[in-house]
Amino acid sequence: MLTPDNPLRGDYSHMAADYTVAQEWAAYSAEDHALYQRLFERQAARLPGYACDEFIEHVHELASDGIPRFERANELLGRATGWQIVGVPGLIPDDVFFRHLANRRFPVTVWLRKPEEFDYIVEPDVFHDFFGHVPLLMNPVFADYLQEYGRGGMKALSLGGLGYLARLYWYTVEFGLIDTPQGLRTYGAGILSSGGEILHCIDSPAPHRVRFELMRVMQTEYRIDRFQDTYFVIDSYDQLFRETAQDFAPLYERLRGLPTIDPSVTVAGDALVAPVSHYDTHRRSAA
Repeated sequence: MLTPDNPLRGDYSHMAADYTVAQEWAAYSAEDHALYQRLFERQAARLPGYACDEFIEHVHELASDGIPRFERANELLGRATGWQIVGVPGLIPDDVFFRHLANRRFPVTVWLRKPEEFDYIVEPDVFHDFFGHVPLLMNPVFADYLQEYGRGGMKALSLGGLGYLARLYWYTVEFGLIDTPQGLRTYGAGILSSGGEILHCIDSPAPHRVRFELMRVMQTEYRIDRFQDTYFVIDSYDQLFRETAQDFAPLYERLRGLPTIDPSVTVAGDALVAPVSHYDTHRRSAA
């Protein structure tokens, strides 16, 4: 947990006014590159059958030996969707984050976790940010959704809607599932960069998998200290973009009069999605 006695990591002393810093790729040690590569190989081996096809396609396109160079990624992103990534020293203020997204810039932390944090880290590092988030910025529809989210975030700051919007980000960008012809897959960066949750979100019988409904998502609290109790399932990125393109101001007013929902429960009206086991998928393919 981040407290005054356990402050933010990262060097904020040389950042620009928009919180950006140079990546300084040459400063990474051989050990840093080796650790990143181990993280990449562990996660890449777990993607088939769990990650959405669009992510798998682009994660390998962006891959490199060790920690990626941001300038190379920006060449690919620029051609694909007009996005860029910018280095940041760590967590940044909400308004700064939203402004970057609204201008098609994704902030990526420049430092890497320590070896003893291989399986879990409190703050996002370069592996979580780059491996988990950047590949889907190559998808035009998802890239447009994230830009609109940034624009919506800037409005939410003045409307008192930040908490509701944080839940939307959590349950889509970080921990979202998508229903595909092959079965449930994940597109959420928090899952895709996690060694354990990528399996849990699809295979475990424990969590609820609920069809995406905007108000339900923004009412629902979330877990930051363990695997999620509830995941929300979209049918497509077009659905996600379409349903979140509306003016959120009236929604914030409605939400203020509604109770929050504990993530460990289901409520009336939930449409639950049953995952297809990988065993059953393999058996049908062989039939």
